[in-house]
Amino acid sequence: MPRPVRGDAISTPQLLIHHDGELLAKAVAARLVTRLVDAVAAKGQASVVLTGGGIGTQVLAELAVAPARDAVDWRQVEIWWGDERFLPTGDPERNETGARAALLDHVDVRPARVHPMPGPDGADGASPEAAAERYASALRAAAQPQDRGGVPGFDVLLLGIGPDAHVASLFPGLPALYEQDRTVVAVRGAPKPPPVRLTLTLPAIQAAHDVWILASGTEKAGAVRLALSGAGPVQVPAAGARGRQQTLFLLDKAAAAEVPAQLGRLASP
Repeated sequence: MPRPVRGDAISTPQLLIHHDGELLAKAVAARLVTRLVDAVAAKGQASVVLTGGGIGTQVLAELAVAPARDAVDWRQVEIWWGDERFLPTGDPERNETGARAALLDHVDVRPARVHPMPGPDGADGASPEAAAERYASALRAAAQPQDRGGVPGFDVLLLGIGPDAHVASLFPGLPALYEQDRTVVAVRGAPKPPPVRLTLTLPAIQAAHDVWILASGTEKAGAVRLALSGAGPVQVPAAGARGRQQTLFLLDKAAAAEVPAQLGRLASP
């Protein structure tokens, strides 16, 4: 398993199980409001890493309509992404496009505090490797002296999980999972289209204070079980996705179907 960032401990996963995907999305949205409000109150700003996928985008949509949404001072929130399809700005397949439509276009975020990953229409053109290094440089520039590993100490880093147990664009067996030093890499040949992507590496993910892994549906049940089985992250990337202070698996009942009952806590009827 890749080493935790510069000697930091990593947290033991906790499971919260909701009745269905709709309740899961609403609960995660409410939890995220509380986490961001607390971070802004404590430090004057907050940082969150967004994810794409069905449940990740659904969480943002629920947050956009939540009564407590405006309790967050969105102008003090830094927005990052954990991965991105290497496609032009505005492409409907980009995680950024979905996040803007679901949430970011509806709240008072400062444009300078929204940090999308570059696409082929960016300053580096068709080179995903150069685009990855550009994003890594932006992370280094945003890191504070107390942060470690060349990235900000993200308050919350959201991840979906694929049926193959991939997280971000870290797919089983690909070279990115062996990365120990770089925080952002290009992925070529991803088994899920499009094949070219940018992604945070496991050391960058492990630098977050909180990592929240979201899963909904029976097709995710096997991946969740593997992620909690003690398997190595080269074959089960989600097994390496852990936060320094807290790791939450936020699941619906279907996604939790293969998890031993004693590991999970039912969070809603």
